[in-house]
Amino acid sequence: QVQLVESGGGLVQAGGSLRLSCAASGLTLRAMGWFRQAPGLEREFVAAISWSGGNTNYADSVKGRFTISRDNAKNTVYLQMNSLKPEDTAVYYCVAGSNWYQSKPADFGSWGQGTQVAVSS
Repeated sequence: QVQLVESGGGLVQAGGSLRLSCAASGLTLRAMGWFRQAPGLEREFVAAISWSGGNTNYADSVKGRFTISRDNAKNTVYLQMNSLKPEDTAVYYCVAGSNWYQSKPADFGSWGQGTQVAVSS
């Protein structure tokens, strides 16, 4: 059974940086990614990465600011978030699925519990 545990969320000022981590277990050759959900809004795709790490996919809203990466030896995926904006405030979820190029919540069958990111202006 797949288990995903996120960490690294917190409160940061606008323009600052955070790095989220997701420790995974029970995965075999799975793409992984991140979604986020702000209060009152639907879950939004953020980024995804292939099993090898050679392919990545980003939402337009985070391109150039966020970087997804993974360390398969540690079964961990990361989301480096730079130049954070108040609109990045949300609960961030780690996900696992079949394809790195997909971006709908239904495309990812495994979800973590989420970690809160708050960006103050």
